Amino acid sequence: MTTSETVLAALDDGVLTLTLNRPDKLNAFTDDMHRILRAQMERARDDRAIRTVLLTGAGRAFCAGQDLGDRDPRKGARVDLGRTLDTSYNPLLRLIRSLEKPVICAVNGVAAGAGANVAFACDIVLAAKSARFIQAFSKIGLVPDAGGSWTLTRILGEPRAKALTMTAEPLAAQTAADWGLIWKAVDDDALMDEATALARKLAGGATLGLGMTKRLIQEAQDNDFDAHLDRERDLQRQAGESADYAEGVAAFLDKRPPNFRGA
Repeated sequence: MTTSETVLAALDDGVLTLTLNRPDKLNAFTDDMHRILRAQMERARDDRAIRTVLLTGAGRAFCAGQDLGDRDPRKGARVDLGRTLDTSYNPLLRLIRSLEKPVICAVNGVAAGAGANVAFACDIVLAAKSARFIQAFSKIGLVPDAGGSWTLTRILGEPRAKALTMTAEPLAAQTAADWGLIWKAVDDDALMDEATALARKLAGGATLGLGMTKRLIQEAQDNDFDAHLDRERDLQRQAGESADYAEGVAAFLDKRPPNFRGA
């Protein structure tokens, strides 16, 4: 395991586990955390030994969003929150969405503001049943960011997206699962075992095809049906030429477990 003051990183069985590590501050984001987390996501993008990413938080929270102590207008200088998004959150979110490997998020406690929306940007989200998702922006006069207004509207529709962001009412993990905002809510003491098992399962899978699947599903929101049929055709052609496909078919016919290489 490699450690910093703000993020822990451990690679095992093809799974890169990244743990936000400011438990005394509910893992609220700082510039340092962004720098390290972004570097680790770039590492996951570039290192073929990393086949799945698992993101979680230390202590009793996943992430409380931005550390407001670093963005306090009383300190005199004008606070440019647009620059914070441009230099920190938006590059991280684009990395998560564009990474052609599964990104799993295990939400172990409260996920508020940008912390909730970073979780929602991941491919598969599991949450402890005690976890809560809070769009806290309206409480301090801000608009949803870190992709929240985009994600919530597309998944939940306007009525629920507006209510969640305007009232800042906490959303229970089980309700988030029932509404389709996350994959599932699990017992608190089972969260990391289940998330790690899922991450290892995906890491042992045909990750080339999984990355293409991720791309297709994300593109489906903007494509019309005819265009998307063509897109499926193009990526299926690529997948059909891969070593993973050859191995998958051979393993199926030989009645043995496949040994996928992600190529």
